[in-house]
Amino acid sequence: MDTIQRFRAAVAEGDLDALRDLLAPGIRLFTPAKTAPLKGRALFLGVFDVLIRRVFDDFHCVGEVHGTAENSEGRKGSTHILIFRAKISGRLAHGINLVHLDDNGLIEELTVMVRPQVAVDALWDAMLEGIRAEGRPRPLARSTS
Repeated sequence: MDTIQRFRAAVAEGDLDALRDLLAPGIRLFTPAKTAPLKGRALFLGVFDVLIRRVFDDFHCVGEVHGTAENSEGRKGSTHILIFRAKISGRLAHGINLVHLDDNGLIEELTVMVRPQVAVDALWDAMLEGIRAEGRPRPLARSTS
């Protein structure tokens, strides 16, 4: 099973330990709410824990595209687009996870894109509520640019 198949299975099962094994140490997570990435495994896993357990309902992957593209740092490599649908606070969301792998096959960068805007707003509100409920530090501050 390759990294992307294992990633999809870990997300579907909510298995953060399996997910941890797929992440490069300096992973960068780009969210719809921030212009700068969240960096590092611990922060990535904290955000994904809240997403998987508290934010997304009926999360399911509906397609996948793969090829080669540049990451945010200009390095060209294996890239996968995972197309998903989910409900966030009862609102239907359609989105993609843009996943870049490093030379070792680990996830070095993940960009989450969600539409429509009402789903992005629901995602933001649900994430903040989940982070507060979990007693986690607040890694997100909405960017204005």
